[in-house]
Amino acid sequence: MSSIQTTYESAARLDGPVLRRIFVLLLGGIMGILDATMVGVATDTLAVRFSANLATIGWVASGYLLAVAAMVPVAGWAVGRFGAKRLWLSALAVFLLGSLTAAFSWDIASLIGFRVLQGLGAGFLEPLLLTMLARAAGPARTGRVMGLMGVVLSLGPVLGPVLGGLVLSSLDWRWMFWINLPIGALAFLGALRLIPADDPGDADRFDVLGFLLLGPGFALSMLGLARLGEEPGTLGAILPLLAGIALLACYVPRALRGRRKPILNPRLFTNRGFTGAVAVMLFTGAAMFSITYLFPLYYQQLRGLGQFAAGLLIAPFGIGSAISMPLAGRLADRVGARGLAGSGAAVSVFVMLGLSFAGADTGLGWVLAGLFLVGAAMGLVAAPTMGSLYRSLPEEQVAQGSSALYMLNQFGASFGVALVMLLMQGGAGYPGAAWWIAGALLAVVLVARLLPRLALGEAHLR
Repeated sequence: MSSIQTTYESAARLDGPVLRRIFVLLLGGIMGILDATMVGVATDTLAVRFSANLATIGWVASGYLLAVAAMVPVAGWAVGRFGAKRLWLSALAVFLLGSLTAAFSWDIASLIGFRVLQGLGAGFLEPLLLTMLARAAGPARTGRVMGLMGVVLSLGPVLGPVLGGLVLSSLDWRWMFWINLPIGALAFLGALRLIPADDPGDADRFDVLGFLLLGPGFALSMLGLARLGEEPGTLGAILPLLAGIALLACYVPRALRGRRKPILNPRLFTNRGFTGAVAVMLFTGAAMFSITYLFPLYYQQLRGLGQFAAGLLIAPFGIGSAISMPLAGRLADRVGARGLAGSGAAVSVFVMLGLSFAGADTGLGWVLAGLFLVGAAMGLVAAPTMGSLYRSLPEEQVAQGSSALYMLNQFGASFGVALVMLLMQGGAGYPGAAWWIAGALLAVVLVARLLPRLALGEAHLR
């Protein structure tokens, strides 16, 4: 065996220090995912506790998500300005402060405000998590580490409502926020000790006007999509969506012609591999979140099950993804992402078409098996695609690439959920919504062809 191959294989193994770093990063990253979904099941409880209507209570979740959306575009610039470790610790501290203060809320206004504070910290955590995992892994093992990240992404939306239901059934609502404190403290202390310090890069001065276009533009787009599903055709849905799109449209020419280094550089999309990765994750986000929204409705409306049972019965989808993603990520390090992503999406299309015929009398075992297969097949898409993004970009562009990936994935998720809500309220119903998901997965099959192949030399060494 040549010395080059020996060195490469040694670097490709996940040794103890790297695994410990990955663990503390994932521990910090899962808090934001769980918190966003866990609070969603507390709407009725909070409405009674604070004597508020459901529209007002909705801002407990919306305020958090809007704060997240506004901060995500800044993450790439902030890594270059302050360094990844310092920014990660600061984001964790802000999130924990928001959790602590939310637990002591005295009225609905204070709870919404403290949830916004939580969101300001969480807005940095997930895109920064992707960047720091890629750095910890190195190019040779990016796929397998993104597979571990995929477990968090898959199980977080499934476990959040279940955990929220368990907390509310036996404890006070404040425990939804107190539960973050010991987890966050462990993640903070672990990162402080295990994550190596890094020097700030060469980030330019903060582009205030660019941020005022990009951050609010993204946040308003998310708000408009969320309201579009709830209040289709109303000004409360259309105006935020149009305003968000207009701000984003103004940002692009400014970023291309501006004198300062842009917060998020549109020229990243001239890279074919990067464009392919974010396009795949855009449609994957649309499909995954559509599934996690549609099937609880299927269980409740077509089969007459309760909310908690409906939440539990979506678990096979998350479990299938969680099992396949680490395997797919490891395999992608050897064979590349294009074939895995395309094949996984193609299998998902056929299974979803089969699930579109499920009705009230369909055997529950068949539905659960179908969800498990869709989750496992989609796991072949997500982890390899995220890994390929970091092989497509030079090191100095990884942080901005992470922000763009997360933004488009969330945009796809919001669009998918809004469309499912519209289809379920209209004449299409469950079959139409299932066909939409199959269509989104077919789009993944097509755009996966943009993903880079693994070079022959790389494949031989891996």
